[in-house]
Amino acid sequence: MYSNTLKPNFGSHHRRKRVGRGHGCSVKTAGRGSNGQGSRSGGLKAPGFEGGQTPWYRRLPKYRGFKNPFRVEFTEIAVGSLERFEDGDTVDPFSLLKVGLIRNLNNPIKVLGNGTLTKKLTVQLHAFTASSKEAIEKAGGTVEEI
Repeated sequence: MYSNTLKPNFGSHHRRKRVGRGHGCSVKTAGRGSNGQGSRSGGLKAPGFEGGQTPWYRRLPKYRGFKNPFRVEFTEIAVGSLERFEDGDTVDPFSLLKVGLIRNLNNPIKVLGNGTLTKKLTVQLHAFTASSKEAIEKAGGTVEEI
């Protein structure tokens, strides 16, 4: 088989139907039905138009406002949950995934200051609150932002 011998299966390609070009083609209404707004040129309504009734996206306050498409959503973990690691361990996204503290590595990880930490750990994650940094360093560990 060569690329220059390939061709589509018989019947898989159809000729385009030329509509609205007079009696030599498909006659009269060109597939638009007869009369009414849809048959006129420029006669289609805007998406979301409800016949003059206030559309749903203006009736419902829930959908108002602005949602930033570039926002960064963090996976949050508490300082107290790092207690399950051994003294002297390095905590990184892969080790958190391994012990089951996070489900996937799609989002950056932020450590919050909830709970207490007694073990000396090297924590290499994306973001830390001031209280979580303080708690890790108070326990004798080190904080590294990656």
